[in-house]
Amino acid sequence: MTVHNLIVFPSSQRRCYAAARRSSLTEPLSVNPRNAPSKPVFQPQDIQVSKLPSGLLIASLENYSPVSKIGVFVKAGSRYETPDNVGLTHVLRLAANLTTKGASAFRICRGVEAVGGSLSVTSSREHMVYSAECLRDNLDTVLEYLIHMITGPEFRPWEVSDLTSRVKIDKAMASQCPQIGVVEKLHEAAYKNALSNSLYCPDFRVGNVSSDQLLSFVENNYTSARMAVVGLGVKHSVLKQMGEQYLSIGRGAGAPGAKALYRGGELRMQCSDGLVHALVASEAAATGSAEANAFTVLQRVLGAGPHVKRGANIGSKLSQGIAKATTQPFDATAFSSTYSDSGLFGIYTVSQYDAAGEVIRAALAQVTAVADGGLSAEDLARAKNQMKAEYLMSLEATEGLLEEVGAQLLASGAYGSPEAVLQSIDSITSSDVVNAAKKFVSGKKTMASSGHLVNTPFVDEL
Repeated sequence: MTVHNLIVFPSSQRRCYAAARRSSLTEPLSVNPRNAPSKPVFQPQDIQVSKLPSGLLIASLENYSPVSKIGVFVKAGSRYETPDNVGLTHVLRLAANLTTKGASAFRICRGVEAVGGSLSVTSSREHMVYSAECLRDNLDTVLEYLIHMITGPEFRPWEVSDLTSRVKIDKAMASQCPQIGVVEKLHEAAYKNALSNSLYCPDFRVGNVSSDQLLSFVENNYTSARMAVVGLGVKHSVLKQMGEQYLSIGRGAGAPGAKALYRGGELRMQCSDGLVHALVASEAAATGSAEANAFTVLQRVLGAGPHVKRGANIGSKLSQGIAKATTQPFDATAFSSTYSDSGLFGIYTVSQYDAAGEVIRAALAQVTAVADGGLSAEDLARAKNQMKAEYLMSLEATEGLLEEVGAQLLASGAYGSPEAVLQSIDSITSSDVVNAAKKFVSGKKTMASSGHLVNTPFVDEL
């Protein structure tokens, strides 16, 4: 390397203009091994799965991330409520950060904040999920509080009583979203028990969930055989030690949940809203079955909503079919929800109240067309590609990967690799999707609707 036209000012330091040796680009640097920094060798890891003698399932992925995320999945969703304690899981979720036998609510809050971590609790109809996220170096501290929340809740009566206002706020926020109300009413009408239980505490139970009921529910359902621990960015040995020492609780499978019994029916929520939200569904298939995959592909064939943020759904079969029946604005998507022993598949529509009947009937006609064989090879290939793309993209986020692993562990006791999932999607044939559409068309219908329903047909008129 040479420097041309170099001008040196008297006040300048010569080291600012020093040129590197010509040989530095061609000769290797000689480094003293004693002074060379040691670089860790990161070997790619696969998800490891273990089952402890207590029945606790453990899965981990060591991805060498500086941030660790751990989730504890428990079969303790709202479907396990009984008529005597309905609405309890809503209160249980909000009570997760209350005082435990090992730490006060104040200590848990300040202790987690001090290390920049976070604790969260979510619930569904089947699972309660306790999640912790923090820097790897602070994992022990956050895990201590997470274990206290699961194994040592006290549910002091005065603290539980203070949750009443938070329950009311949760219900008020949910009532402002018509989609939540319609989906909740659909489950209430579709099932006789178990899955008919709402995610939200009913009005007559607000303020009436006692500490004894919460303790009894935890004792009966929070057993090792009903739990799965999933960790990302953590060693498998750490999770095994945590499970053996702290999560080997209870004995047996705990209180058995009632089998979901589908009945069909209708619930209508009349109000002054000019937009009508309607959801027509029938019983589908349980999670993990080949038939459930066929229903998911059928959902993509009909249209599962925009695939990009603020995108439109005008290219779907539902949108194109309904556009021929009405000139008024509308929105329509296929709905699918699966559970361990049942599932629901249907059509969700949003329209002006005077066009609700036209939109609903036109949407159902698209499913009938598929059932009659109106499914091209191009439609099937596109739907399967969309399903595979959404699945793979969901695994790129830690939340999606954590949820997928935990759900698989509790459903089957094992974890299926993405390659195996993609193969199961590729194995779906056109006849599988057509049969799924036929099952919906011939099945007993359930309907939930909300809005000014003067022109909304009843389920027996469809």
